[in-house]
Amino acid sequence: MAEDRYVSPLSERYASKEMQYLFSPDMKFKTWRRLWIALAEAEHELGLPVTKEQIAELKAHAEDINYDVAKEREKLVRHDVMSHVYAYGEQCPKAKGIIHLGATSCYVGDNTDIIVMTEGLKLVRKKLLNVIHVLSDFAMKYRALPTLAFTHFQPAQPTTVGKRATLWMMELLLDLEDVEHMLSSMRLLGSKGTTGTQASFLELFEGDRGKIKELEERIAAKMGFAACFPVSGQTYSRKMDIRVVNVLAGIAASAHKFSNDIRLLQHLKEIEEPFEKSQIGSSAMAYKRNPMRSERIAALSRYVMADVLNPAVTAACQWFERTLDDSANKRLSVPEAFLAVDGILDLYLNVADGLVVYPKVIEKHIMAELPFMATENIMMDAVKAGGDRQELHEKIRTLSMEAGRNVKERGLENNLLELIAADPAFNLSPEDLQKAMKPELYTGCAKEQTEEFINETVLPLLEANRELLGMTSVINV
Repeated sequence: MAEDRYVSPLSERYASKEMQYLFSPDMKFKTWRRLWIALAEAEHELGLPVTKEQIAELKAHAEDINYDVAKEREKLVRHDVMSHVYAYGEQCPKAKGIIHLGATSCYVGDNTDIIVMTEGLKLVRKKLLNVIHVLSDFAMKYRALPTLAFTHFQPAQPTTVGKRATLWMMELLLDLEDVEHMLSSMRLLGSKGTTGTQASFLELFEGDRGKIKELEERIAAKMGFAACFPVSGQTYSRKMDIRVVNVLAGIAASAHKFSNDIRLLQHLKEIEEPFEKSQIGSSAMAYKRNPMRSERIAALSRYVMADVLNPAVTAACQWFERTLDDSANKRLSVPEAFLAVDGILDLYLNVADGLVVYPKVIEKHIMAELPFMATENIMMDAVKAGGDRQELHEKIRTLSMEAGRNVKERGLENNLLELIAADPAFNLSPEDLQKAMKPELYTGCAKEQTEEFINETVLPLLEANRELLGMTSVINV
């Protein structure tokens, strides 16, 4: 690490080596060479004067890039693509004259961007599946454990700990659908030429448009894609970057919601994120266990959600067939969105895999509120014992308000059951009332919903992607 200059925290602290490599110079320039080989092969196959010997020479030097030559050349010509064409030609003297034949800079630049984003989405998909896998185990383990549910962060009807986890998973499944849709629609720019008209290739193929179309089909197939864009200017439409970063921002939003829930639950002391044996929560307050990883998820997620604006403005500001005000922005906004989401998913996996549940605290909180939630059942029991439903409803309303004041104003325990037992209108003993104080009576279908969701929706998906599961995340800080 260079101590005397700025280094992106996304590289130093958050993103995995795997994602960092995808956006590295080495990945970019090796992909350029693969694209030049694909172009040469396709041109040879379609009858242009490109020999097998030249292609073999290009393939022999596909990996051993002479970076020093390219860097020195770029200082002179101020053009990265032509510098690498020159460097490749130095290693491949026989093929020197056919490298980049008919192409413009965007042939390697834009096609590489599409390839790298595609590989990035594949890695994101893999990590999403692993987070869903870990959460599915958690949900099944706690599918029947009643917990206080909240609306407006106010106590509401109980749910279960497992059912709450399915809500996090459902959002990730929607994100996974978006990733898969995006992957299915990724197309190469192809070989479109300077303004997208393929004029240079029309000249090379002596007016044969059929061969131009076949050239693109062959290049796409060699690079592992189903198709190229049917039309473009010099570049692929920058709306592709909007679509990709929007998908990443959706993942960030889901992760942020999860992290907020964990932070609130940790405040309640019901569930905590993992805390290392030697971890320090506060420099001043040694007893503190702060939800630092969940907070980091939220911080990085906000960055990605805000980053969506970059590709949107860039796409809107492209003039006619192309301008170059996209390049510097793309170099920042797209890679950093991927690196941030990569870090987010590693953190998500780490937190979800190490969640600590405190059932006794959960029970204490739910039992403090349960008398209020049980009033409907208590009223029905009292009606069965001969009471008047309307009269009992008003009495329960009044007694509930009294019990609420005791809790909020006087700091006492919730004594609603005692108040009801003391009122002869209900004709219920304390023992009768205690029968209604079972949290599992009020969780509805939460347990069954969790089991059905996991068994019918999640497990088939995980089984279909079994070879991608089993990841563990490495958290640097």
